[in-house]
Amino acid sequence: MNESMTLRRGLIAALAAYVCWGLLPLFFHALRPVPPLELVGWRVIFTVPVCLAIISARKQWPDVRAAMGNRHVLGLLALSATLIGSNWLIFVIAINTGHVLATSLGYYINPLINVVLGTVFLGERLTRVQWAAVALAGAGIALLLGGALDTLAVALSLAFTFAFYGFVRKKAPVGAVPGLTIETMLLVLPGVVIVWLAALSSEGSSLGMGGHITPMLLASGVVTAIPLLLFAVAARRLPLSTLGFVQFLSPTLSFILGLTVFGESLDVTRLACFALIWKAIALYSWDMLKRSRSAG
Repeated sequence: MNESMTLRRGLIAALAAYVCWGLLPLFFHALRPVPPLELVGWRVIFTVPVCLAIISARKQWPDVRAAMGNRHVLGLLALSATLIGSNWLIFVIAINTGHVLATSLGYYINPLINVVLGTVFLGERLTRVQWAAVALAGAGIALLLGGALDTLAVALSLAFTFAFYGFVRKKAPVGAVPGLTIETMLLVLPGVVIVWLAALSSEGSSLGMGGHITPMLLASGVVTAIPLLLFAVAARRLPLSTLGFVQFLSPTLSFILGLTVFGESLDVTRLACFALIWKAIALYSWDMLKRSRSAG
């Protein structure tokens, strides 16, 4: 396969992954009759067989066994499983309570938080432009203190849980799909307990609701695993700088959905916050592109 074909397929995979993630609010909004904790429980349970099938198809069982046989790596994956499970729960609660724009904001600022984590924990140095981007993002976040604390809480909790998830996964030498497989396997027991308790409640299990709920719950594993598989394909074939640009497609789609489909409004405070975040992203992306060209 020549280089242009490799890049083209990588770009298609990246676009598909981020479009899927950007449209997730539609999927989980349709499942709003399901209690958030139970929904995450079913999501974990139904993600495991999908991951196992992908692992088998890609012949990655040696990677899974190696990771599970290393106590240090397994400990890191236990921590990352807790972080991603928390992120999933916060996301579902946010969608169900009408905070789609806040989820968009959280994933916009996530790359900038990653930059700060790299500086604090990995000794990476920021350029002046990157510091300016972080400062702009900080100013945008500070605006929310003045009258949009609900948006601030959702955005920061999503951004920090996902940023620390990425940080921990960076420390664990495990591929994307093998890592997710082990993480969901670690979360299966609490997931089973959650759905079992839901079944014992007066409302009963949401899996028996029928209509569109049952098939969508069953599909939650595919919805979780397939975008990650596409991302894994893209990450192998695309330069990091290209992935850096494409990643903003997801929160942009969520932002558009929040304004149109879900009818959320942007008051002056939230609009000013987004404006500062977008400026920060523009600076960050420009600096990333410039350094990528210099390295090339």
